[in-house]
Amino acid sequence: MKMKQIMILLFTVASLFSINASACGMGEQVDGYENSSVGHAHAHWQAGESSPVPFVFIDVRTPEEYSESHIEGSILIPLQQLEQRLAEVPKEKRVYLYCRSGRRSVEAAGILVKTGFNNIENIEGGITAWKSAGYPTVK
Repeated sequence: MKMKQIMILLFTVASLFSINASACGMGEQVDGYENSSVGHAHAHWQAGESSPVPFVFIDVRTPEEYSESHIEGSILIPLQQLEQRLAEVPKEKRVYLYCRSGRRSVEAAGILVKTGFNNIENIEGGITAWKSAGYPTVK
């Protein structure tokens, strides 16, 4: 009987941890970076300067795509230039990467991880998902 109670307790604690982890916006860990939902990224972006975790949004699309619309406050570093512009990526901040749909930002996340960055988050679905969720963009 005692063993059954212990197993139930362990299961309950494990379940609570997984619920809390997902409620915090923790995404799927992949190859040293995290895939984050657009909702999690938006919540962090909305917190702005008051966020307890400093962050930056980096748009890895082309200058033409960026000029059409982008997330306010984001920095444009096209994927093709990322390796030459690594000094512009802050190592002391959480870095949210996005592109149009998420393909280029996954590639950018891989580059950053290989060059020693951590705290990298890929916004799943990119700016397309951001806009579909009704979140604001600027030109």
